Amino acid sequence: MRIIKGQEIVEDQWVHVEDEQPLPEGDVIISLARWQAEKDTLIGRNQGGLGVRVSPDYHAEDIADDLEHFDVVALDFPVFRDGRAYSTARLLRDRYNYEGEIRATGDVLRDQLFYMFRCGFDAFEVRADRSIDDAIKAFSEMTVTYQPATDEPLPLWRRRA
Repeated sequence: MRIIKGQEIVEDQWVHVEDEQPLPEGDVIISLARWQAEKDTLIGRNQGGLGVRVSPDYHAEDIADDLEHFDVVALDFPVFRDGRAYSTARLLRDRYNYEGEIRATGDVLRDQLFYMFRCGFDAFEVRADRSIDDAIKAFSEMTVTYQPATDEPLPLWRRRA
């Protein structure tokens, strides 16, 4: 599967693993529930990177103490109009200083990518029925931002001063 990472289209090396599936070797993304149930075993895993998939029902505080164990935090958008993951991404970057990958999954559309990036997302699984080649253009459509965000903490008027 191809994803957008670092504003480029790349082949995804990560595998989403459901709770009932055995963990394959390599880089895996598991649910927060599985992490909480198997935390001690997963910490000692030496077979690849570890990521956690977080639904919008959870908050950044729910994983803050465990961030050092995750190479990827995948925040789910069950529908495009559910924006709770924007806040979670912003908190992970700005309050908890998470430097790993924050990935948008689920109902991820081109119109959202630029704003997701501004909140701290750096990887995007574009919805399967949409063109990833078209979606990548979202990053070059706007060149000036007024408000402060994770990607630019100063508002425009401060940058011009």
